[in-house]
Amino acid sequence: MMNVPFSPPDIGKDEIEAVKEVLESGWITTGPKTKLFEKKIGEYCHTGQAVCLSSQTSCAEMTLRILGVGPQDEVILPAYTYTATCSVIYHVGAKPVMIDCKPGTFEMDYDKMEAAINEHTKVIIPVDLAGIVCDYDRIFEAVRNQRDKFRPRGKMQELIGRVVVMADSAHSFGARWHGKMCGEIADFTNFSFHAVKNMTTAEGGAAVHRLRGRIDEEKIYKQYMLWSLHGQTKDAFSKEKLASWEYDVVNTQYKCNMPDVLAAIGLAQFARYEQMLDRRHELIKRYDEAFKDLDLQLLEHTGEDHRSNGHLYFVRFLGKDAEFRNEFYNRMAERGVMCNVHFKPLPMLSAYKNKGFDILDYPYAYNMHKNQLTLPMNSTMTDEEAEYVIETFKKVYDSMI
Repeated sequence: MMNVPFSPPDIGKDEIEAVKEVLESGWITTGPKTKLFEKKIGEYCHTGQAVCLSSQTSCAEMTLRILGVGPQDEVILPAYTYTATCSVIYHVGAKPVMIDCKPGTFEMDYDKMEAAINEHTKVIIPVDLAGIVCDYDRIFEAVRNQRDKFRPRGKMQELIGRVVVMADSAHSFGARWHGKMCGEIADFTNFSFHAVKNMTTAEGGAAVHRLRGRIDEEKIYKQYMLWSLHGQTKDAFSKEKLASWEYDVVNTQYKCNMPDVLAAIGLAQFARYEQMLDRRHELIKRYDEAFKDLDLQLLEHTGEDHRSNGHLYFVRFLGKDAEFRNEFYNRMAERGVMCNVHFKPLPMLSAYKNKGFDILDYPYAYNMHKNQLTLPMNSTMTDEEAEYVIETFKKVYDSMI
């Protein structure tokens, strides 16, 4: 029996050497490596400036705070997502408005999303699930259609002049859509570099935006720095360069910066990131071919005008229920293949049930979840491991159908 882990990090000698170099440099917190990593992310996403923080979650929360979102405001999001998409809305005191899935898809029902926009709506958070970019044409169409309802609060909202589209792209760094990179599509985009993501810094995230020319680039970068460093006007790296200890604290803010020791891992990953993505697509093609005649719903990772970053490989057992899916999961695990489930819709979780959400109000999200399974698929996987996953999947499938 072969053991196939779900998503081990793709770490090699270059990453280890990069971390060693930082540790030996005497500068391990936010400094030159983090600033260089930000520059490379901005260039890669075609967005100019990027900001690196401790997680996608911190990037999303700091973005909401910079946008001035707070009590009496509403933020629209899908019910089918991970808790991080929604928890930041509560953190800033706003009200989350959850939207059910469009029947047969993992994306929001965009008609229901548009209908939910009102004078309190300040932000929409689409989720690029599994590394596949959402239909932003439809999302921005809805924002334009409802523009007359927008009531800005504060300078940033006045400058943008409509509901902001802030992508949860925790899964989709490196994805492409309509000739654009993920990051230059939504108004603001937040990425994750957690250990299970395609590109990792162990923990970490980045925020980018496409509003160049409409907002002051330097000013908004400084706001991210203030929000992520206790509201202090000068970080340790700046003090070192200027040989000055003097600083001020302009507000009681947060601590969620990215240190150089983590940015160094990301810089090393950049050198081979496109090859890592190509490997994922080789595996997706292999899986797609193997499963094409089975009664499954598979995601479309490539098309005429889009290419995912191949982050997750979903299968749905059509016409089956959660009991079938759970038994399938167990039988795969017994044979050494570690799968996963992405995700429980938010109204199924205690934190959200306790806030009044009920999964009965989101039947299509539940229908997508109940028979969904995620197979192991990552850039460290060998051809032999992939074939073992396929063979094992087919054997279990044949035994249960």
